[in-house]
Amino acid sequence: MPVILMVVFLVVGYVAGTINESRHFAALRRGEEDSRDMIVITFPDAPSEWNVFDPTLVTGSVVISLDYFKRFIAGLKAFVGGRITTYEPLLDRARREALLRMKNAARAQGYDTVVNVRLETSCLARASSNNGGVSGIEILAFGTAVRRGS
Repeated sequence: MPVILMVVFLVVGYVAGTINESRHFAALRRGEEDSRDMIVITFPDAPSEWNVFDPTLVTGSVVISLDYFKRFIAGLKAFVGGRITTYEPLLDRARREALLRMKNAARAQGYDTVVNVRLETSCLARASSNNGGVSGIEILAFGTAVRRGS
């Protein structure tokens, strides 16, 4: 009976996680399309031909958790080593969401460009004290928002 229950939890976790991940990726694509006009660059300074003014720090952060199925698969992968591919979509979603939130914060304050963009990643919590696995990550996107004038 415990094995059947574990299999049911894994299947439910896989299905629910896949649905949630697909919905999140779709929402990210829509948000990225809506914010295409916002210039975001990693250069430490704006190009010299730009007339920029009114700089301010803008941030966007997100915390995303692994679903149970992915956590289970990552735990199995830890035994044999190699890439933990179950984490890669999680990191991609978190990075894109943090950048989108940063862009939205800049736009809400009337800015049209963000320069010197940086990303920070941190492990937010442990899944349990026994296995030391990651239950979620935080990604912080930050940069200097500027207004470009003529």
